[in-house]
Amino acid sequence: MNVSPDSPARDDVLRLLDEHLTDMFATSPAESVHALDHAALLAPTITFWTARDDDGTLLGCGALSRLDGPDGAYGEIKSMRTAAPARGRGVASALLDAVLAEARRRGYPRVNLETGTEDYFAPARRLYARHGFVECDPFGSYVPDPNSVFMTLELPADRPDESPATAGASAGS
Repeated sequence: MNVSPDSPARDDVLRLLDEHLTDMFATSPAESVHALDHAALLAPTITFWTARDDDGTLLGCGALSRLDGPDGAYGEIKSMRTAAPARGRGVASALLDAVLAEARRRGYPRVNLETGTEDYFAPARRLYARHGFVECDPFGSYVPDPNSVFMTLELPADRPDESPATAGASAGS
């Protein structure tokens, strides 16, 4: 599997994003759908990735949006989607790893996200919880919504005397 920056305007990505939006509107009330279409994902504040098989088959996508808050910039995960035939293959985790690596590279103190409360979204909530995300209050322009779960992951700054290669060594890993 190859995860790399890509364009949300590619034909196969457009189809996956259209499927994503269709599912979001079928699962949640319109006022609670916060998924972005491909045009919104082209904004300069958004970095977009795809996961593809070695033959180029699209497996999934995800994005990192830069948000500016009172304490500086931070990230928001957007448009995480795994193609139905690729589910259960670790695509979402691979995409999430790429998004979080970029957020760390940018020095973001945290990454937030919004997902749904319905059972349909339970796998997504479990994925994020496995990666250390915890529920939080609404952030950015979001408001409390009974159909939304807001989550955050604090990204501790690297200590100057500790490189990423040695950071886990002292933790007994």
